[in-house]
Amino acid sequence: MSGLVVVDQLTDWPVEIPGVEVVTAWKYLTHDEFTRIRGARVYNLCRTFSYQTTGYYVSLLAGARGHRILPDITTVQDLKLAESPSVLNDEIEELMQKSLARLGSSEYVLNVYFGDSPYVRHEKLARALFNLFPAPLLQAKFVWRGDEWRVDTLGPIALGEVPASHHEFLYQTARDYFTRRRSPPKRRDSTRYDLAILVNEDEKEPPSNARALKAFEKAAEDLGFSVDFLDKGDYGHVAEYDALFIRETTAVNHHTYRFARRAAREGLVVVDHPESILRAANKVFLAQLMERHRIPQPKTLLVHRANLDDVVRQLGFPMVLKQPDSQFSKGVIKVDNAAAFKRETREFLERSDLIVAQAFEPTDYDWRVGVLDGQPLYACRYFMAKSHWQVVKRDAKGAKSEGDHETVDIAAVPKTVLSVALQAARAVGDGLYGVDLKQFGNVVKVIEVNDNPNIDWGVEDLVLKEAIYRRIMEFFVKKLDAQTRMREPD
Repeated sequence: MSGLVVVDQLTDWPVEIPGVEVVTAWKYLTHDEFTRIRGARVYNLCRTFSYQTTGYYVSLLAGARGHRILPDITTVQDLKLAESPSVLNDEIEELMQKSLARLGSSEYVLNVYFGDSPYVRHEKLARALFNLFPAPLLQAKFVWRGDEWRVDTLGPIALGEVPASHHEFLYQTARDYFTRRRSPPKRRDSTRYDLAILVNEDEKEPPSNARALKAFEKAAEDLGFSVDFLDKGDYGHVAEYDALFIRETTAVNHHTYRFARRAAREGLVVVDHPESILRAANKVFLAQLMERHRIPQPKTLLVHRANLDDVVRQLGFPMVLKQPDSQFSKGVIKVDNAAAFKRETREFLERSDLIVAQAFEPTDYDWRVGVLDGQPLYACRYFMAKSHWQVVKRDAKGAKSEGDHETVDIAAVPKTVLSVALQAARAVGDGLYGVDLKQFGNVVKVIEVNDNPNIDWGVEDLVLKEAIYRRIMEFFVKKLDAQTRMREPD
């Protein structure tokens, strides 16, 4: 088997291609055989990629399983961005005007199938669109504005919306695509070291407090950076910098992710990298990633509407339920009986087709190990809030109380805690992460891996002091220097 075509219904893809198996999205998501396959090529032809639908999870979990997926989850998110048309207009201006010249109409719809068009004159434009947004089936709508063509909308097109006259072209293009190699993306030239730090002054629980931001600024300037603080209104200026450091709480359906994606596309060094945001933001992905890398975690099951009774049998009560995109203890609940389980899973599954259930394993505190570039940066013990099972306790009105914290020298952290933390972080990437763990004697288990971890003045910096800020800025220097060396002629 050289590939998997994943569809909502088997009748959606009536073509037989040697070495390619057609499976339903639900089977791909829920059958263990697809978790065990290594290195498979997966072509996601689901009808929708809306957030937390089965089509979305096919692309998300394919990444967790180490499969080569088209479209990958970053592309799925890119296609949802309201800014995509404006980005496209800048990227493909010349091709667009040449390809659409002398059409004699004020609108034109172009379908792109695996990077190709049925019309020879649009082949280069189709390839350019695919290179920017590599998805099997794309549809772009162009409109004539004054004296030039502009992109109006761009998004995936469902198989059922492909015109019958295009079917044979689509099938042949798919056959060709499944067997040919793709070239890597080009990199942007960069010559200056200018750092942008994205912040939100109105955020109630930012990942770094004001004094920490000042310390980051000083450390960067000491290393030769020019530093600007940006907010969400500065999206159009991202490409003016060499690096982007996001110090606002990240989320997938959020402008922080759009900033990260734009910066990565422009060739900036980005922390948090968009792939880190996607991977760490979703508990479903993390659960599968930890399983794939055999990293210990509490007994964890993916929950869907068809396996509720099995989850109860395997985990028992109490258990912990996690909304896939939960943050700061929000969307993470403990259920103590069948009635609560039924009520809460019904509510969670209305928002996401998959959620996470874990065995409840209480401890007095959680470890948080900060990891940068695959190496330990800091370590803290976060103690549970008074009379509560989590570090943060929130009441019905949203008010919160927190347990104590203790920052620990890395040299004093148990070796097993460090080892498991580094394994978990390296499975996600090489950026900046906060790994939460529970320790039971010599047994250590990962609770989650956070991108965008807190680094506050007076908390995480208590051991390293100013050095923690400098080490993070040195990471940017290391990455930028490496980029510069790659661009220098031999």
